[in-house]
Amino acid sequence: MDDAVWHPTVYSKNRDRLLEAEVARKFFDGVVAEARQLDLMSDEHFTVDGTLLEACASLKSFKKNDGSEQPPTDDPGNPTVNFHGEKRSNQTHSSTTDPDAMLARKGNGKEAKLSFSGHVLMENRNGMVADVEVLQANGTAERDAALLMMEAIPGDHHLTVGADKGYDTKDFVSEARNLNATPHVAQNIHARRSSAIDGRTTRHAGYAISQKKRKRVEEIFGWMKTVGGMRKLRHRGLHVVGWMFTFTAAAYNLVRMRNLTATPVGAA
Repeated sequence: MDDAVWHPTVYSKNRDRLLEAEVARKFFDGVVAEARQLDLMSDEHFTVDGTLLEACASLKSFKKNDGSEQPPTDDPGNPTVNFHGEKRSNQTHSSTTDPDAMLARKGNGKEAKLSFSGHVLMENRNGMVADVEVLQANGTAERDAALLMMEAIPGDHHLTVGADKGYDTKDFVSEARNLNATPHVAQNIHARRSSAIDGRTTRHAGYAISQKKRKRVEEIFGWMKTVGGMRKLRHRGLHVVGWMFTFTAAAYNLVRMRNLTATPVGAA
């Protein structure tokens, strides 16, 4: 009790050491390896999806890159900002609080927020997370992250990868096939375009199974945002956000493993 108190910078220095050592990734990989040893994960059938993670930054921090905005006149600490009618984009603006965060929206008519793009590769047997990736929310991050995670799957055997309509593009389908994976993406068909896949893929029973299984990925995102605290981020910077997202995915897997291996009440 009488020892000298450590300096506050000890925490930040240790955090930096953990980040540089990729501790989150090593911990996640260890959890996945244990799940594979327990035969809880498929090595052939997967699902990919992404979600927006609201950044720890206010829209008030989203300012012009050229510095032409006038300084606030009322309260410098919490100024009144009216940007209605002003054209704001990631090409001309950036956040002064978290420059890695980008303005993104979930869909047409939805509110745009400063966000990151979090992605998971789910195996379809028990809905466990096989891989994760966090990228900037640049509009193509979902497909980019999916290909990165698919490329990292061990082995060179054939795979199936389910996904929603957002992945139904010629580029993604072509790249997936180059990776020896059959893209079981939901068909995005409307009057102005046709799907990148056809009956040669959709006629098989496996396609219908993938479309049913892929919806379980929402359970992962739901848990990570509500229980794992990822709905509104508390950290800044792509590296640290990815670190926390990876740890949260590992925690989700541990909970799933406990539930899948638990002995039923009353069982011998």
